[in-house]
Amino acid sequence: MAKPASPRSGQRRRMENFRKVRSEEAPVGGGAEGGGPGSSPFADLAPGAVHMRVKEGSKIRNLLAFATASMAQPATRAIVFSGCGRATTKTVTCVEILKRRLAGLHQVTRLRYRSVREVWQSLPPGPTPGRKPGEPAASLSVLKNVPSLAILLSKDALDPCQPGYQPPNSHPGPSSQPTAPTSKRSLGEPAAGEGSAKRLQPEPSAAEEDRTA
Repeated sequence: MAKPASPRSGQRRRMENFRKVRSEEAPVGGGAEGGGPGSSPFADLAPGAVHMRVKEGSKIRNLLAFATASMAQPATRAIVFSGCGRATTKTVTCVEILKRRLAGLHQVTRLRYRSVREVWQSLPPGPTPGRKPGEPAASLSVLKNVPSLAILLSKDALDPCQPGYQPPNSHPGPSSQPTAPTSKRSLGEPAAGEGSAKRLQPEPSAAEEDRTA
């Protein structure tokens, strides 16, 4: 007896006839976990704070070039990196690199969830079941809840009691100064020339030993 196909497998087969045309963020709810697409989870940000929206296709080199130049300005006191879904890993990478470039930054991390609406459209080559010839391509909307990460880096001190706070790294990296070369003489080996000088001294003959006796 053949095993009936699961609903998920049937859904995957139907989605093969569609392509994603766009995706947009939508608010999940109010409070610290929600907010609009452009809202920030950090209250009382310093004036002139820079907001870096990291996307899946963003170039880390371009993001860091702009972020480093912005933080070099005395008027810029804070910067926020935010990304959702697959861009969260790239968001963390940008933050860690910038912290190595600029020492003394205070960090606060916020984890939220975003509602992403994906719009899919049927592929033109093959007819879609249930659609008559000449009708416009069918489209469907898929709503997904994906994790969203927002990280604040500030030159000024922040409240250490708030959740997600991380103080500046006070432990510098290992020193690159070369260590002093270890002297061979300290290891019990003879210095240069000592061994050869001893070998050049003639050993006393038997006659000389008898005279001394």
